[in-house]
Amino acid sequence: MQAATTHRVWKLGADVDTDVLAPGHAMKHGIDRIATYCLESVRPEFASQVRPGDVIVAGPNFGIGSSREQAAAVLVKLGVAAVIAPSFSGLYFRNAFNVGLLLLTCAQAERIAEGEAISFDARRGELVSAQGEHLACEPIPDFLLEMVEAGGLLNQLKRRLAKEATRG
Repeated sequence: MQAATTHRVWKLGADVDTDVLAPGHAMKHGIDRIATYCLESVRPEFASQVRPGDVIVAGPNFGIGSSREQAAAVLVKLGVAAVIAPSFSGLYFRNAFNVGLLLLTCAQAERIAEGEAISFDARRGELVSAQGEHLACEPIPDFLLEMVEAGGLLNQLKRRLAKEATRG
């Protein structure tokens, strides 16, 4: 989540549905297998070509559809550093942070181009385009950033319990 790191952009449109991220036909498998089908209907090359640290930039309403947690978990599994969009489904937003996926709400996200190398600072709520343009993102509460840094809610709770056990 540091501004010095650059991230390659995968650009998607508006209304990306959870069924596109984690297709229904793959839901009988574990997350490793589901991830291989991620975005297959709109970006067939995505699952095989995305690299750790890449980001998705999308239009409004990212994560609409079902409440399946796997739709966020596949992006974590594939190493996506963040999803940046003007708006997210409420259920997707919460599921994403629960599994350790950073979401940045940026009204001007659609100004970012496919393949662009961007940087961001989630704590400051700022994104910097390849051209040096600074785009504001909505602030993220510290407790959600800590959840992402821990790798999700379960990891955060495990760390907290371990810390309490050593004090106790």
